[in-house]
Amino acid sequence: MKVLIGKSTLESIVTNTNPYLEKKDASAITSHIYISAKDGTLNIRATDHEIGLAYRLNNAKIVDEGSATANGKKLLDIIKSLKDDEVMLEAINNYLYIKQKNSKYKLPMYKFEDFPSFPNVDGKNKFNVDSIMLGRSLKKILTSIDTNNPKYELNGALLDIKKDHINIVGTDTKRLSVYRLEANGDSEFSLIIPKKAINEIQKLFYDKIEIYYDENILIAQSENFEFFTKLINGKYPDYERVIPKDLKQVIKLNRDKMIEGMKTISIISELMKITFEPNSILFESVVDDNSEAKTTIEFNTNVSESFSIGVKNRYLLDFLAGIEDSEFELGFNDAGLAFVVSSKELKTVIMPINV
Repeated sequence: MKVLIGKSTLESIVTNTNPYLEKKDASAITSHIYISAKDGTLNIRATDHEIGLAYRLNNAKIVDEGSATANGKKLLDIIKSLKDDEVMLEAINNYLYIKQKNSKYKLPMYKFEDFPSFPNVDGKNKFNVDSIMLGRSLKKILTSIDTNNPKYELNGALLDIKKDHINIVGTDTKRLSVYRLEANGDSEFSLIIPKKAINEIQKLFYDKIEIYYDENILIAQSENFEFFTKLINGKYPDYERVIPKDLKQVIKLNRDKMIEGMKTISIISELMKITFEPNSILFESVVDDNSEAKTTIEFNTNVSESFSIGVKNRYLLDFLAGIEDSEFELGFNDAGLAFVVSSKELKTVIMPINV
């Protein structure tokens, strides 16, 4: 194999494929990126078996066809060190040579025949959804998804597909976020997409993409790339039971004013008590030592009598970072019960802390 390709193009692709590599075992074939030059197309792939990404390039100069592998991290470090000019990749005697003018690097290859194959779309259902909107919607609830929860399905987002909309759900058991995405579908079904895959989807779902799925795999294909992720098998909690059906009181709040108050407290404490008065909102730190932070903002809440909630600052700040409107709603019932913050299609239920 012998290929000439622009440095910036190669760096972008190898950067994007690095998160898909096996990180713990450098002896595994999946710690390597797979490179193949055939029929005028350069293919570059990476996978850790759970997720995978493949690029197809038609603008590389293929001098000799063939295949190669190289440690993805080392290859990226080498490419970053090169100048913004054409790069030669050449496989000779089980080594991949990376050359640019007077610079030359050599990396050992593994047997490219051992590289895992990617799943194909044969026999899979097509997911009729706007891929750009799906990517944006997943981002809205990303921070609510748990990490390393022993109940493995909580480490992903539930896509609960209805006839006229999709509920996209994430929870870490202390909060639960639901984003309603309007969509017309032929059937009702559900998928659980791992959080790791969602992080990568944010970088990919910005163009025309076709999505396919079965009970185990989700595949996304565009003109230039192919992405897959294994799905999480398991029973997701009944999220609809967590959302309060009725709320005693709902107040409208200003997004920027609330962020201003909470950030003042966050300097001292990650927990806070918020007291809503008829004409003001008081923010107070909740800490075990003798440090203290307080701030008050003037705001007409329209509450008839004061009430307080205790909350982890990050939960509210994550919600506010995910909305575009200047106002949002906070609904509550009794002290100690979950309260709800919402803005248009996004809703987050938060368990309070004792203060």
